[in-house]
Amino acid sequence: MKASSSPTASSLGLKVVLPGLLLFRLALLATPLPRFFEHDHQLSSPLTSFFRLQEGIFLYKNGIDPYAGDVSRVSPLLLAIFSTVLQLPLPIISVLWTLSDVLGAWALVSIWRARSQTVGTKTEGLVAAAYLLNPYTLLPSLARSTSSLDNTQHILCLLFAALGKSSPALFTLAFLTHSSLTSVLLVPPVIMLLLSGPTSSLAAPRPAVISIKKALYLASEYFVYVALLAGISTFVAGSWGWVEKTWGAIFLLPDLTPNPGLWWYFFTEMFDHFRPFFLMAFSIHLLIYVAPICIKFQYAHDPLYAAFLLQGIIATCKSYPTLSDPGLFTSMLTIFPEIVPHLRHPLPTFMLHLHSALLLLLFHDLWLVQGTGNANFFYASTLVFGLANGAAVVDAIWAGLRISFGERGKGWAIAQL
Repeated sequence: MKASSSPTASSLGLKVVLPGLLLFRLALLATPLPRFFEHDHQLSSPLTSFFRLQEGIFLYKNGIDPYAGDVSRVSPLLLAIFSTVLQLPLPIISVLWTLSDVLGAWALVSIWRARSQTVGTKTEGLVAAAYLLNPYTLLPSLARSTSSLDNTQHILCLLFAALGKSSPALFTLAFLTHSSLTSVLLVPPVIMLLLSGPTSSLAAPRPAVISIKKALYLASEYFVYVALLAGISTFVAGSWGWVEKTWGAIFLLPDLTPNPGLWWYFFTEMFDHFRPFFLMAFSIHLLIYVAPICIKFQYAHDPLYAAFLLQGIIATCKSYPTLSDPGLFTSMLTIFPEIVPHLRHPLPTFMLHLHSALLLLLFHDLWLVQGTGNANFFYASTLVFGLANGAAVVDAIWAGLRISFGERGKGWAIAQL
């Protein structure tokens, strides 16, 4: 690997930035912000709420099935971990969330190192800061949303895959799947990343040589881990009831608590006899993007970029999103600096995100705090937020495809339809 020899790069590198950001995040825990954000519907969903986790732990410890009602929708694995291994006071739990984010930032920097084959550059500090200072990742962490823990698992999975460590990568992805089932969509790009490595070929795509046998072996290993963890979850919960309450909730949408996503209001207004059809349509819509993106960015091209794009699609279209989902997507953009010159409309996309963030904060307060608005107010802001996320994904797809033309020399013309 190449190392930076610039003193400036060393002074602004990871060894200075990461501890400083850690101290900053710890200082925020001493402010009123965690108490202010802990009940915010934009930061925690019914599947990721820390209070739902606490209630599930209370029921579990008192011999009551936590999945008998509609209170607990978190994974039995989290119930087992936080009721046995991590029996900690609330302030220490908050510190644990911060340390999890720092681990995620370190893993993101490590992915950048593996991808660029460099160590000690100024970009490392930028990558860490983009994750730890991103409001979309910072605020859910202060609210102790388990989506922050999911983000860390997501990045660790990609790091293990980038380093060629198949078993840790697939096991981490299997664990992530149990707490966030939509992560199963990442199986194809993770397997492609294991087969190819993290080095980018975006600028010079080449024909792929796919080892179907090895890919099937890796997929089988992943599903073995999923089945093993499902068995452990069933043992912890005492029955298979957790499947309907956790995985089933993602498809059946039983809890219509407001969130920044596009599902909740639509199904609030939906007639019951149309509900099954549109649930199927919304779920399939999330699924149809996997094959085209993985085929186009196949592993001789850039599977890490395919995983990045799929994360953006998941953040836009999943049933129970929080702000941490697009937060991970926007933070991952820093490990692909070569696409930035090829973005078509970065400023309008940024302004859309800024505009929607202000609208979400304002209309959420008007409707659910002051009671002077209604659901239409907040849903209008979520539509703008969905437009901002969609614009960012489309722009990233365009840039990932456009970069190859820029590196092939002059004489190429791009036709826009």
